[in-house]
This record gives sequence, C-alpha cells and structure tokens, in this order.
Amino acid sequence: MGLLVFVRNLLLALCLFLVLGFLYYSAWKLHLLQWEDSNSVVLSFDSAGQTLGSEYDRLGFLLKLDSKLPAELATKYANFSEGACKPGYASALMTAIFPRFSKPAPMFLDDSFRKWARIREFVPPFGIKGQDNLIKAILSVTKEYRLTPALDSLSCRRCIIVGNGGVLANKSLGSRIDDYDIVVRLNSAPVKGFEKDVGSKTTLRITYPEGAMQRPEQYERDSLFVLAGFKWQDFKWLKYIVHKERVSWTHNIQREKEFLRKLVKARVITDLTSGI
Repeated sequence: MGLLVFVRNLLLALCLFLVLGFLYYSAWKLHLLQWEDSNSVVLSFDSAGQTLGSEYDRLGFLLKLDSKLPAELATKYANFSEGACKPGYASALMTAIFPRFSKPAPMFLDDSFRKWARIREFVPPFGIKGQDNLIKAILSVTKEYRLTPALDSLSCRRCIIVGNGGVLANKSLGSRIDDYDIVVRLNSAPVKGFEKDVGSKTTLRITYPEGAMQRPEQYERDSLFVLAGFKWQDFKWLKYIVHKERVSWTHNIQREKEFLRKLVKARVITDLTSGI
C-alpha cells in the first residue's frame, strides 16, 4: 500500500512539474515574439539600405496588406483602362509590399547560371547549390532558355496563374482566361474536357516529378514544360529524361520518361521567387 501511495505522489509531482514547465516555456516564447515585434523597425531595411517604417515587419513585408495602391502607383496607372496591360505594374506593386524585392536571376536557367551568386548560395528549392554539373548537362541539351520569340517581343505581358482547386467549376471563365498573354498552370491541372471553365490555352506548365502528368496526350502541344526543382533528385530526374538515360528509381517513372521525350520545349525555372 505504501508503494502505491509513493508512486501516486510521484506521478502527481511529475504532472505538476510538466504543467509548470509548459507554462514557463509558453511565457518565454510569447516574450520572445513580443521582443521581435518591438525591434522590427530597427531590423527592417529596403533594398537601398534605408530603415523602413513601423508598418513593416522585421523581414520587410507590410504588416497589414492593403488592396489600395500606393499614391504614386495609383497616379501612374490611373489612365489605364480595366484589363489593359500595365508595364512594370507587377514589379512596382511587389516593391511596395516588400521593399527588399529584387529579381536576382532571369526566369529560366541559362548557360550563365554560374554567375548568379545569389541563387548559388542556397540549396533547392531556394537556389541551385550543388547542382552545377546536373544543370550544365541539362542545358547542353535543351538549349532554349527564354519564352517564345512572340512573347519575348511584347513590351508588356498580361499573366494569369490558374490554380488546381474547384473554384472555377461552372463559372464559364475559360474565354477570359485565354485572353491573357501568358497562362500558367501547375502540375497535373486538367484542361481537356474543362475548357469552358478553365480555358484551353497553356503557356507554361510548372511542375516537379511527383506532380507531373503521366500521359503525353494530357500536355498541350504548344506549352512550355517548366521544372521547378524542389530537391536535387528533381534535377537528376530531368537529366535522365533529356539524355534518355536509364532510370533506376523505385517509383514508377518510366511513363514520365516517355512523355517528356516527346516534349520539344522544356525550361528549368531558376527559383520559386522569380517572376515573369
């Protein structure tokens, strides 16, 4: 009986200790977050090194996003009609939201990628560290590093990204989506059979091995296949395909090899923060 009482008291003491420890840890984390917020002004700088105001967090983003344009942008683009292409608008708005915004590299990897120090410092998906040989082997075969000549010749490009959710179902927005100069789709988002709602045009299809569509007929003939490398195996996957090498991975990738061999156009995106 005495042993049971001892064990019970020990367990009660242990529970009390755990509760007190949790409360102490929570209070410490809360204090840390409050300290970081109180120091956000000191740590926030724009791309020119100037201190940002209190409306920005310590990373330089707006604390409260506002749908209203800054006064200078509103004035600059006030005379554009609704739906018109606005040169420089996306970059200007991004800079207003995130003053540190910069474009450290072109949209797609090209044979000058070794010069891009900013993205070579980080491993995928934030950069290309450790991927030099694989990328060089891929680019030696693809040889194309830009959009199509027709799109490159435009002084301003209207872009739309079509997500994979069901929000477009029965909305009949397909024709409006197709009106954009560049239509971006992600992974295996279907088009065939849903043209009325999602459109029939695909300029870029951005994907990675696990998210890629399996059958060649699912890909739009005139679209660009864009690899977004999340890990080093993704670059190796594309190298196997463009060089028609044997793939020894355990998951079913053989059909992916077949459809990509039939794709004439392919690009490798530099990083997930690049813009068009």
